Amino acid sequence: MDREQEEIQFLGFFGILKESLTIVSSWRKIFTQITLALILPLSFIYLAHIQISELLFSKIMLNEFILDRTAEGTRTHDRISGALSSEWATFFLFKIGYFVFFIVLSLLSTSAVVYTIACIYTAKEIAFKKVMSVVPKVWKRLVVTFIWNFVIVFAYNVASLIALFLGAVLFGSVPVIGTVFLILFGVCYFAGLFYITIVWHLATVVSVLEESYGLNAMSKSQALIKGKMWVSFAVFFVVGVFFFGIQLIFEFLVVVGDGEGVGTRVGFGIFCLVLMSIWMLFGLITQTIIYFVCKSYHHENIDKSSLADHLGGYLGEYVPLKSKDVQLEQFEV
Repeated sequence: MDREQEEIQFLGFFGILKESLTIVSSWRKIFTQITLALILPLSFIYLAHIQISELLFSKIMLNEFILDRTAEGTRTHDRISGALSSEWATFFLFKIGYFVFFIVLSLLSTSAVVYTIACIYTAKEIAFKKVMSVVPKVWKRLVVTFIWNFVIVFAYNVASLIALFLGAVLFGSVPVIGTVFLILFGVCYFAGLFYITIVWHLATVVSVLEESYGLNAMSKSQALIKGKMWVSFAVFFVVGVFFFGIQLIFEFLVVVGDGEGVGTRVGFGIFCLVLMSIWMLFGLITQTIIYFVCKSYHHENIDKSSLADHLGGYLGEYVPLKSKDVQLEQFEV
């Protein structure tokens, strides 16, 4: 982050990735500590949930198969039916518990990484204990932003289902037109969902570094992306592809693991855990770099001294940046 603010806007796809790698290598110690404390447990929970979900769901499917071939009214049918009810309840409770823990650790990890990079940007002294003491205070703001993102995604899915239903009614009777509609609908739906995801990721950075959070952070993030949409899209797309690539490797080598011994599967599991942790860290860093790139592109010159003061906090408490400090003045080039 030694570049002048006016130069950051010229970072393209490879420039953002290179800058992210440079930051990781230059501040290896602090990011290793953050990874071990937050991101490694986050990755473990994510991968473990895939394995446990598969075990629970496989047992449910087996009992469903047996139930379909068991005569109704028999003791065996009643016993299997009761077991299935209990297994489905366990499955959904597990999913809810996983979701809560994953979101909490994810927001804590985001807070830690964004705060650390901001300290690097302002040349402020960084200590792991200091970062961890600030994280819980920043995290509360991210929760509000996450809730608004959840509401937006929910509303988007409801609107999409309504559009899909209307399309099926209008075009379902004509196979060719119906097929074209489904393809166009699928493309538009996933493009819109990916756009919301990008806005959400930048909104988390805004929530940490600025006074805006919640819906205001989402709105500000949307404005920041303008002009850097394709670069942001490309970076987040690559990060997402590698993320799901690691997940597929884990599912194929560990969850399925046909013909592999327990030791081999454990080894592959550890490998995927380390790989996932590294990639999650890299993804959090890239989204923060994109934030600074977008700020620079819109000629919003961040006051480093004000940023440093607010990161340090007043009387040891975290204080978010005010609009006059981070919203920045517009200037002509």
